[in-house]
Amino acid sequence: MTDGGQRQYGPLGTTLVIIPTYNEAENIKPIVSRVRSAVPEAHVLVADDNSPDGTGKLADELAAEDEQVHVLHRKGKEGLGAAYLAGFRWGIDHDFDVLVEMDADGSHQPEELPRLLTALKGADLVLGSRWVPGGRVVNWPKYREFISRGGSTYSRMMLDVPMRDVTGGYRAFRVHTLKSLGLDEVASQGYCFQVDLARRAVQAGLHVVEVPITFVERERGDSKMSRDIVVEALWRITAWGVSSRMSKLRGK
Repeated sequence: MTDGGQRQYGPLGTTLVIIPTYNEAENIKPIVSRVRSAVPEAHVLVADDNSPDGTGKLADELAAEDEQVHVLHRKGKEGLGAAYLAGFRWGIDHDFDVLVEMDADGSHQPEELPRLLTALKGADLVLGSRWVPGGRVVNWPKYREFISRGGSTYSRMMLDVPMRDVTGGYRAFRVHTLKSLGLDEVASQGYCFQVDLARRAVQAGLHVVEVPITFVERERGDSKMSRDIVVEALWRITAWGVSSRMSKLRGK
């Protein structure tokens, strides 16, 4: 907690679940259906990066059948961070009060979303965490777990943030939280984008809560994890950490 739990929070209001997609034709209909069942009052925004496999067309079909499903067609693949930023802006422009990040592949279970939203009633930002008591991963190869745990540990040490799962992408934000994070200055992509938003929230003195989730490895489609994503995260986190330490030294 960043504020000792003393801050007063208003009602959550309307929720928008943002699902970025690139070649998720096998997954998009099942995941949207699960979200709509888990939290019927929530809206869904599919932010598709012009998927060659027709994901965007399938999303359009869902939107035509359900007024609470929306589609944001983007020009091409520009990275996870750019897709979420576009989704955040769409949600803000359409007057939603809570914006949720969720993967399209089912690794973030929609059935756990009510737990995140309940925690958000007393927070600015809620992280679905694999690495707090009660959290776990299912069917993940050891090297992926090593990268994820190691990335969170390195981020926590370099950036002096208290969260156990800094790289996780299952998150619920109040809109006022996002507006306070300087989104126009965010240039990070990949999983580094998640670290960037988490550190900004801590620096802004916001109340951040982690709740345990079960992360399930995708059954269909290909993972978007790549060497370039890991390298970007490593150098950006290092640069942020060094810059923060230099600023503190200059301030003494």
